[in-house]
Amino acid sequence: MSLPPDTAALAAPALPQNLEVPIEVPAALAPVRSPTSLALRRGLHHGGFLIGAGILGLIVLAALAAPLIAPHDPYAQDVSRRLIPPIWQAKGTWDHVLGTDKLGRDYLSRLLYGGQISLLIGISAALISGVIGTVLGLCAGYFGGWVDSVVSYIVTTRLAMPVVLVALAMASLVGGSLKVVVLVLGFLLWDRFAVVTRAATQQIRNQDFVSAARAAGLTDLRIIGQEILPNILNALIVVATLEMAHAILLEAALSFLGLGVQPPLPSWGLMIAEGKQYMFFQPWVITIPGVALLFLVLAINLLGDGLRDITAPEGRN
Repeated sequence: MSLPPDTAALAAPALPQNLEVPIEVPAALAPVRSPTSLALRRGLHHGGFLIGAGILGLIVLAALAAPLIAPHDPYAQDVSRRLIPPIWQAKGTWDHVLGTDKLGRDYLSRLLYGGQISLLIGISAALISGVIGTVLGLCAGYFGGWVDSVVSYIVTTRLAMPVVLVALAMASLVGGSLKVVVLVLGFLLWDRFAVVTRAATQQIRNQDFVSAARAAGLTDLRIIGQEILPNILNALIVVATLEMAHAILLEAALSFLGLGVQPPLPSWGLMIAEGKQYMFFQPWVITIPGVALLFLVLAINLLGDGLRDITAPEGRN
């Protein structure tokens, strides 16, 4: 039985030729961003991280390129050209853009080479203290029991000692030098690494992937190195940036007091100490290295704070 033409048209309406039917993609099939791409995206939108990385990058680049861009030998003395003011002052000269110190040494050249000293001390002290604190924190957090008690007692003893006074005492007994400063600061700044590593390890040691590694027969050393340490590395990097800035400031304080880096090395703290007697008449001799030290520490702190927000955004205030 066939329908009339009008009835057939009502029963089967014609569909448009270019009709687009939306298709919903299940959440499980949607593209998933990797942790690296997420961190990179957060970093590109984090103002403090970008500012800190930019300033620190410029300082590191200038320090590494010091042998190429320094206009003079940082150790060459010319007493006849002592205390020449910077270029922005009346008696300044382009031959010494930032002036000269009390011995006629070019201030710009000493500032560039002083950046190498500050970065070397900061990185070396952070590495030494990081190794000591991380090992102690991993042992305390993973094994617990009497190991945790012993490490906690050591950390408490270390926290009871004022860092500056102990560093001053050790430097005065042994004698100030670049090697002594690095070792003293490295052996005094490990407590924060130990505390952070211990707390992070205690949170991870009972996770399912650690239990699976134990069930698979992995040794404790391999579990710590392959399962736990990679998962706490982000927190350690943040702590390392903070301790690097701390070490640079302590080195400047020791050098200012004459117990840190010794002349003629161009340390920024030593440059401030050598210019303090001229601070009322030629204030730029302490202002220039002081501002450089300020920007270096500020950049490291901004970088560390940004890394914390990027790697653990749920922990931001």
